[in-house]
Amino acid sequence: MSRILITGVTGFIGSHLAQDLRRRGHEVWGLVRHSTSRDTARLAPFLRGVRLITAELADFCGVLGALRKADPETVVHLAAMSPVRHSFEMPFAYVQANVVGTLNLAHALLELPDPGRRRIVYAATAEVYGIQARPPLREDALLAPSSPYAHTKAMTDGYLRMMTPVYGLPATVLRCVNTYGRKIETEFLVEYLVTRMLRGERVHIGAPDSKRDYMYVTDHVAAYRAALDHPEAAGEAFNAAAGQVVTNRELAERIAALVGFPRRKLVFGEYPPGYPRRPLASDQPFIELDATRIRERLGWRARVTLEEGLRRTIAYWRRALPRQGT
Repeated sequence: MSRILITGVTGFIGSHLAQDLRRRGHEVWGLVRHSTSRDTARLAPFLRGVRLITAELADFCGVLGALRKADPETVVHLAAMSPVRHSFEMPFAYVQANVVGTLNLAHALLELPDPGRRRIVYAATAEVYGIQARPPLREDALLAPSSPYAHTKAMTDGYLRMMTPVYGLPATVLRCVNTYGRKIETEFLVEYLVTRMLRGERVHIGAPDSKRDYMYVTDHVAAYRAALDHPEAAGEAFNAAAGQVVTNRELAERIAALVGFPRRKLVFGEYPPGYPRRPLASDQPFIELDATRIRERLGWRARVTLEEGLRRTIAYWRRALPRQGT
């Protein structure tokens, strides 16, 4: 049994990963902020048995104190400011949370006894590749991020991999594609489409021709588990992708067919009213990654088809919407 600390444990992937690791017998700690806007009561089933400690990632001393208390063998660093569109208006906040917070965490690990036996597994993003010409992209492709959010992730992606040979801190980086299967948030595309359609409301698809690879949450969690199971992967980055690329138009039409939603209520080429705009020059026409390395080195592959994942997501929200009064 390992002692694992998850940052962002109240988030989408963090809460699912915590539940998965607890079920497999690990001792799981979760780092949370002193104040959070999340309804942690609704996350209780996912956090059962997880020991929570508080700290602000931007506060080095606070992070060091939390790490000394938890004394983890491995940190899975998932906490971040992540909505891409908001990063154009708040770049300094993203740098503080994603860059300063990550460096504080990594360097605090070096202050613990026997730092060479500690590990960090880091959530980067497929967004670090930016706008490039020839998909699918491998891990050795140029990192050319096209948003402030992606820049913060690209910087920390490289910094943590540097720390393995230079500081002796084993670090593994995962670059995952779009993931769905959320239980709370509805502003991300799949959940937005599903919940709006289930309520019978008009749906806006602002970039219908953009192509994305969509991965279900259980496959995303399994990718982290594969990284945890292979400590020899230190200093490396791995793409985690399902290989199920569709345009936003095709995604909306698939969900509409599964829900029984009328196509006349699909509005293509327009964003929802009040939706934060992303500068056109920054918009990636595709996010499509080559997952050969993680398959061959870590033995991971996506198991859930897009059809099955969408059915699971729709089934959850059919149950959840009336209970949430939305």
